[in-house]
Amino acid sequence: MSAACEKASAKELARVVPHILEAPKDHAVITSLCLRPGYGKREFVDEITLTVAQGIPGERWATAPWLKLEDGSPDPRIQVSILSSRVVDAVWTDPSVMVHPGDPIVADIDTSFANLPAGTRLRAGTAVLEVSDAVNDGCVKWKTRYGPDAKAWLTLPENMPHRLRGVLCRVVQDGVLRRTDRLTKL
Repeated sequence: MSAACEKASAKELARVVPHILEAPKDHAVITSLCLRPGYGKREFVDEITLTVAQGIPGERWATAPWLKLEDGSPDPRIQVSILSSRVVDAVWTDPSVMVHPGDPIVADIDTSFANLPAGTRLRAGTAVLEVSDAVNDGCVKWKTRYGPDAKAWLTLPENMPHRLRGVLCRVVQDGVLRRTDRLTKL
């Protein structure tokens, strides 16, 4: 990453929270679909396949999940992540040198616990996702890529209910999601 890359400050991030909270509650426009073929690699696609057995086939959930079951297998609650496009706009300040967060689905949606509590089902194209109780509060990669202010912003007590780092889901019905589809609550 270039030393000239300006990362969002705590003050700038605090200012955008009201805008993030104004995101649609339902019928979310998908702004990007992303696959991660390798560490730090991103492939933007027009559609992704979602399966109960594999999550997103070829995605790293099956081979390098950050959360595992007791038997060592990938935890299905984290098969798919959905990140608010408004959060991406706030932290991905220089796409020419910064790596995209890598969430497979980026959409203009309110990802808060109030709007998408655990168990909420979302139609994603012909697939169905279920919001899990697992929480993503960011990781060292988020801090490295977007700065310490961006990492701290995720976990501020007043921001935790907004689930700024997005929602984690499991696939409950196989299907295909296209960029032209919308995420809708069932």
